[in-house]
Amino acid sequence: MPNPILDQLTAQVAETTGVEASAIELINGIQSRIAAAVQAAIANGATTEQLQPISDLSTAMEAQTQALAAAVIQANQPMPQP
Repeated sequence: MPNPILDQLTAQVAETTGVEASAIELINGIQSRIAAAVQAAIANGATTEQLQPISDLSTAMEAQTQALAAAVIQANQPMPQP
């Protein structure tokens, strides 16, 4: 017998998981662009000291990305059987 509440919850979890995965992909794309911009700036004469605030931002974003990825993995673990 179909359970509409369970079906709705399953659909919501799938949608949320897709959104979270998209967010991780977006953040990783931003980090790649930051890294490329830093390399281009260094190639054009900027110093690593001048670019340190940007590097620090990228490091902070990486930590947040890892936290989000861990949350997605945790949220998708099967429920233990009673």
